[in-house]
Amino acid sequence: MVLIEQRNFRNLTLEEIKSHLQSIGEKPFRAIQIYDWLWKKGAGSFDEMSNVSKDLRNKLREEFFIHSLSTDLKQVSADRTIKIRFRTYDAHFIEGVLIPANDRLTACVSSQVGCSLTCRFCATGKMDRIRNLNFDEIFDQVELLHREAMAQYGRPLTNVVFMGMGEPLLNYGEVMKAIEKISSPDGLGMSPRRITVSTAGIAKMIRKLGDDEVRFRLALSLHAANDEKRNQIMPINETNNLESLIEALNYFAVKTGNRISFEYILLNRFNDFTEDARELVKICKRIPARVNLIEYNTVSDVTYSRSADDRAK
Repeated sequence: MVLIEQRNFRNLTLEEIKSHLQSIGEKPFRAIQIYDWLWKKGAGSFDEMSNVSKDLRNKLREEFFIHSLSTDLKQVSADRTIKIRFRTYDAHFIEGVLIPANDRLTACVSSQVGCSLTCRFCATGKMDRIRNLNFDEIFDQVELLHREAMAQYGRPLTNVVFMGMGEPLLNYGEVMKAIEKISSPDGLGMSPRRITVSTAGIAKMIRKLGDDEVRFRLALSLHAANDEKRNQIMPINETNNLESLIEALNYFAVKTGNRISFEYILLNRFNDFTEDARELVKICKRIPARVNLIEYNTVSDVTYSRSADDRAK
């Protein structure tokens, strides 16, 4: 008996699926049906492909697998934000969030299981990085949050942000493939302008984004406007200081013409002084960027806390 090593079916292109179907005596037009199930209908198994014959589904199952995410836990907050813990095929857990705001429904997704950057204020920073997520696992988060949006709000997602677990630019290839599927007419068909990738700041990878002339938005998790403070809370800054990031971001802006934003979590009596605001303004004068001031969600066993209202103002 010859054992067949199964492959990830979602790694196949449409043309590769057509070619495979022909090789097993099936009509190539079936490939379009199957491809729609994978990327438009979000099928998590061959059994869900109801207009594909049982015989063909069995043939595909012999040679391929589909590793899909499942919903493990769902929490709904008072402001109707929905946090979902997803379970991967190998029993790890990642988080995705559906955020309603005015006319927007934003999916916040993860790019890694855990994180290696050890940001001092971040819950994920206290975890080890276990592995990168595959592009289809990233796509699944968006697809499942899209379904949640339709079920809870009766309307589709409007935006996607890579601000969940992990550093997207340390999983560059899979994140790019996921965004391609999310924005493709063969997938969810979302405009790249409605997708934002947030990075803790890896200068050479920001430059690579520029060289690749990506069409999505870029956000820098800034959180401190000088190297001394940023080194304290974000160790990545020791090898990617603010000057190198400013140069890389300007390079990105020139190459892509895309908007940049700074994410700035206000930490009480750490980065919320008047001098911090002045330093932030100086950076903004050097880069065409908008600033998002963010309230801190307190993390247990972390010394930082949310800025008082009078300091945030």
